[in-house]
Amino acid sequence: MPSILLRLSRFMTRHIDGVLLSAVFLLMFTGLLALLSASNGNYARVSGQMMNMMVALAVMWVFANIPPHYLMRLAVPLFATGCLLLIGVAVAGDVVNGARRWLDIGVTRIQPSELMKIAVPLMLAWYFNRNEASLRLRNYAIATVMLSVPVALILRQPDLGTALLISASGGYLIFLAGLPWRIIAALTAAGLASLPFAWSAMHDYQRQRVLTLLDPSADPLGSGYHTIQSTIAVGSGGLLGKGWMNGTQTHLDFIPERTTDFIFAVYAEEFGLLGNAVLLAMYLFLLGRAMVITANAPTLFARLLAGSITLTFFTYAFVNIGMVSGILPVVGVPLPLISYGGTSLVSICLGFGILMSIHTHKKLVQT
Repeated sequence: MPSILLRLSRFMTRHIDGVLLSAVFLLMFTGLLALLSASNGNYARVSGQMMNMMVALAVMWVFANIPPHYLMRLAVPLFATGCLLLIGVAVAGDVVNGARRWLDIGVTRIQPSELMKIAVPLMLAWYFNRNEASLRLRNYAIATVMLSVPVALILRQPDLGTALLISASGGYLIFLAGLPWRIIAALTAAGLASLPFAWSAMHDYQRQRVLTLLDPSADPLGSGYHTIQSTIAVGSGGLLGKGWMNGTQTHLDFIPERTTDFIFAVYAEEFGLLGNAVLLAMYLFLLGRAMVITANAPTLFARLLAGSITLTFFTYAFVNIGMVSGILPVVGVPLPLISYGGTSLVSICLGFGILMSIHTHKKLVQT
């Protein structure tokens, strides 16, 4: 019996990176503590998040056991399927809260934009790996077009937050593939020059978010309410915080969306500057391990995919904390591994599963 259990344990953990998994567990546990306070002791909500975590960890284990060369084979069909589903959303998607983001497939409703968070970097990594021997400027142009198609379809829904995250994941990958600095400088200049046109193309609520960032006090009970209340909560935490379950902004219901997008305000109020430093240290520890895996990846496909996943995770955390702290517009990005919600948790753990696969299968991959 002990030998059977030992063999089972080895089978379950043979493609799991213990360091990365430890960092994920630490952040998930921190998220449960913050969620329990943010939900006013709602154990049903915490239990629901624990179920989300179990599903996410199962997905992570599955992808950790899929060798990278199998993932490469999935790149084209997954990307094509995702684009077709996004077109289906544009044509016949369900409208929820004024946005057309969901597609009813009979059994359930799906949000195809979530699929593109992994399909886009997979596709671009496959493309650059295929053309590794003869990369030219036209390859980067083609990759940019491939990235622009799903981003444009997602912006049309509209879903600015997801579009930005997918743009970031694709942009990181194109940069890591060796995009020349002169092209980066030219694109930056073109982007700055196009800001007036981008402003005119934005929806009214998106413009309002930018104006609110510049002066949230202009509409303190409307569009500026989220930013004002979250910054008050973050600042009132002081050095050591008010203590777990003792946040006044939280428990007097001043913080909006406090279990999801603004859970960092709850955490910062109750654990203070010292707690924020500990949280950032946990994120840096996870990112550091992910960067080590990226640097040691054996193939171009693996390096590009791992680097994109790592930097996209950094973008999740940076955008959410910046949004809650009032230095970035409110775009509806959850705090990774902390915020309540199953979809983002599964997509993030799926990415970590791929990182583990790249690390543990590297001896099996031709260099």
